[in-house]
Amino acid sequence: MSPKIDGSWLAHLQGEFDQTYMQELKLFLLSEKQARKIIYPPGSLMFNALNCTPLDQIKVVILGQDPYHGPGQAHGLSFSVPDGVKIPPSLVNIFKEIKADLGIENHQGNLTTWARQGVLLLNSVLSVEQAQAASHQGKGWELFTDKIIEVVNQNCQHVVFMLWGAYAQKKGMHIDQQQHLVLKAPHPSPLSAHRGFLGCGHFSRCNQYLESVHKNSIDWKI
Repeated sequence: MSPKIDGSWLAHLQGEFDQTYMQELKLFLLSEKQARKIIYPPGSLMFNALNCTPLDQIKVVILGQDPYHGPGQAHGLSFSVPDGVKIPPSLVNIFKEIKADLGIENHQGNLTTWARQGVLLLNSVLSVEQAQAASHQGKGWELFTDKIIEVVNQNCQHVVFMLWGAYAQKKGMHIDQQQHLVLKAPHPSPLSAHRGFLGCGHFSRCNQYLESVHKNSIDWKI
C-alpha cells in the first residue's frame, strides 16, 4: 500500500503512513490478500478520490461510508460506479433530487466528472471485502479519512460539506461552520431518503454558496 497520492495531498498526509494504525492497516490488507480474499476497489484505485480532486481544487466534499462490495462497482469515489454499471439505489435517489432541484437528468453513475470539478467523493473506509458490507470498518481507515477532513477544514476556504445521514454528520462534527458551508440531510438510501433527503435542495444551495464566494459552481450533469 505505497501511497501513490497526488502531491497536494501527500504534503499533508505523508506522516500518516508512518503511524502505527496505518502500518497495522497495511498488514491487515496484505493478510486478506494472502488469504485470497477479493478486495474492492483494486489497490490502484483506493486513493482515487484524492487523485481525482487535488487539495487546492476542492469546492465540495460528499462523504460516504464504505465502497460498494459487488463486482465491478467500487472505483474509489463515494456513491459512484464505473461506466456501464447499474446505478445503485442511493445514487438513484441522489439523481432524483438533482432533477427535482435543478431539472438535470442523469442516466449513468460514473461521478468522475464531478470529482474533476472539485467535488471530493470521500468514503470513510476505503476498502471492503467482496460481498461483505462494512468488513473493513474499524481497521484504521476511519483515522486516515478523519485526517483528510481535518486537512480540508484547516487548509481550504469556503468548502461545501454535504453530510448525509448520521454517520457522515458525526464524522464531520468538527468542521468549522464559520469558514465552510455544512449541509445536512438524511442518507439517500431508499430506507431513509423520504425522511428529508428528497427535497433538501442541497445541489442548488451548494452552487448559490459557491457563487457567493466567487467560485465557479458545479455542473451536476454527468
